[in-house]
Amino acid sequence: MATPFKLDPQAQALLDLARQRGAPTLSSQPPPQAREAYRNSRLPTQPKAPSAVVSRELSVAGPGGDVPVREYRPTAAQPQQVLPALVFFHGGGWVLGDRNTHDVLCRMLCVLSGYAVYSVDYRLAPEHRFPAAFDDACAAVVGLSARAAELFIDPTRLAVGGDSAGGNLATAAAIALKGSSLPKLAAQLLVYPVTDVIAQGGSYDDCATGYALSAADMRYFRDHYIDNPAHHSDWRASPLRAPSLAGLPPALVLTAGYDPLRDEGRHYADRLAHEGVVVQHVCFERQMHGFLGMGGVIDEANLAVRLCADWLKHQLA
Repeated sequence: MATPFKLDPQAQALLDLARQRGAPTLSSQPPPQAREAYRNSRLPTQPKAPSAVVSRELSVAGPGGDVPVREYRPTAAQPQQVLPALVFFHGGGWVLGDRNTHDVLCRMLCVLSGYAVYSVDYRLAPEHRFPAAFDDACAAVVGLSARAAELFIDPTRLAVGGDSAGGNLATAAAIALKGSSLPKLAAQLLVYPVTDVIAQGGSYDDCATGYALSAADMRYFRDHYIDNPAHHSDWRASPLRAPSLAGLPPALVLTAGYDPLRDEGRHYADRLAHEGVVVQHVCFERQMHGFLGMGGVIDEANLAVRLCADWLKHQLA
């Protein structure tokens, strides 16, 4: 069912400007050009990066080699203070994005929560097909948890999170690791996550074209990431299709009204609740996909980031 709310005027102005400039759609470009366009489109829309953060580059061992990770710690924390932490996976359809495209967002989450954040540069498609990104996501959580003492983070207060494809990786990793010997994950922050790559109808029809993400874009991303249609129903690609979600950590699922992914995010939150997982679902009805990183031009984005940070702060306290 279409949202009864009008698109936020600031979001509409951004779309109008893109149309005036004749910006090509992401799905009309080969991945290298789409990556450049995605990077260039994000930078002008971001708010000013918080300065009260210290960052450094790390890596963890992954099945395809070392996985780059950027660590963020608030300058207000003591150097050896043990902090809760968020392992964050950037969005971009498993094809686009990196730790630089989401640098400002991670800095904001770090400062506003007061916790450490680890931004993971998993392998991208189509150079690295499914399940490469999923494997890197799991390796990052395992590797960071194992190094908790060295990093001065609390492995019993470790959350996973991400936006869009990053939300997909976060919750798929949580499913994969829930029976492992690691300390149980404490939370999952899922921002307009991909939970079912076979999804159609509903919000896919309501928001098929005209917004930040189109149905054609999602097919483009899926087909670059997953080269065998038989894997579309694999829970590592479509967490909504996992046999069981029971026992997963508490979740915040944030969705946007003008987003093809709106319904699958809501359905995932509903299924988590049905299987006994503590979950909150918040839909920003007047927003479009990707708005969380657009706080430089969309005021409501900054409210949403603060909501995420406050939820993490409460959940990991």
